[in-house]
Amino acid sequence: MLRGAIVGLGNVALHGHVPGWRARGDVRIEAVTDTAPARREAALDALPGARWFDSPGALLDEIHPDFVDICAPPSAHAALVCQALESGAHVLCEKPLVASADDLQEISDLAAARGRAIHTVHNWLHSPIVQEARGLVAEGAIGRVTGATWHTLRTRPAAAADGGANWRVDPKIAGGGVLTDHGWHVSYILHHWLGARPIAVSARLEQRRHTQWSVEDTATVRVDFEAATADVFLTWAADERKNWARLAGTEGVIEVRDDTLVLERAGSEQRWVFDAGLSDGSHHPDWFGAVAARFLDAVQGADDGANLREARICLAIETAARESSRRGGARQAIAPAN
Repeated sequence: MLRGAIVGLGNVALHGHVPGWRARGDVRIEAVTDTAPARREAALDALPGARWFDSPGALLDEIHPDFVDICAPPSAHAALVCQALESGAHVLCEKPLVASADDLQEISDLAAARGRAIHTVHNWLHSPIVQEARGLVAEGAIGRVTGATWHTLRTRPAAAADGGANWRVDPKIAGGGVLTDHGWHVSYILHHWLGARPIAVSARLEQRRHTQWSVEDTATVRVDFEAATADVFLTWAADERKNWARLAGTEGVIEVRDDTLVLERAGSEQRWVFDAGLSDGSHHPDWFGAVAARFLDAVQGADDGANLREARICLAIETAARESSRRGGARQAIAPAN
């Protein structure tokens, strides 16, 4: 039985992670902490038997968990990951893992030195429709992929817990707007679908509707891979909520229409309809089980480094996109990973 702790008890923890941990028989969440004391009651109701601590430091000093699940806002990730690793715990962390290449190198080196796993929550990979699309690409259903398109349309960012001020629109806490919140997901999905590393990015970040915020509400990004180009559009300024994606290949096309997958080739069409669309909800507890399983595999030593490589790619794409936008959309090369 592995003993875990959760740091950050917002919506994604309570509605996404907690149900996943409670469904497992080999894990027990023994401790929780959050900067908002008002969340104590909801946390302990959701996790009977867990202990509340007023700070991560107090929790780590007394409980010494086997692993820590970090669900705090992004600005806290780097420090919390280091604190957990230094205490001897393995770490599962919500995306974005960290905001800078220096932070990523620091936590990577620390995890290696301590012999501990660090894993980012890349939950969209485990959406059934994303998995089916990946399987079709892998089996050569559309030949060689030459281009990809991805649209994420939202009318606003996901709500903050307790109905309070939304940290997702505070650059000091979130790091950025829609690109940070949704772009990380798209980056690792594209990497899996295309099976290649990105080599360059060009982007435009805008405030199309929500001009009162200090972060972008819309991002238009082009990512060049070694043999394909991906065009990504992300917005919190839409009039509807949906996801749509298209993969074009030398022998056909795959479309992801929220809850419907369409394969077109040689004048024929096949369709798969899934129980839920990609845009249904924000917490996706049904996808978390596979994330937990992959993380626990890494804890047990079955870690090939793929998740950390994905995180490195996601960070590189966002960093290049922001620099490109600052330079008026100029193409920014991405150096090969070390």
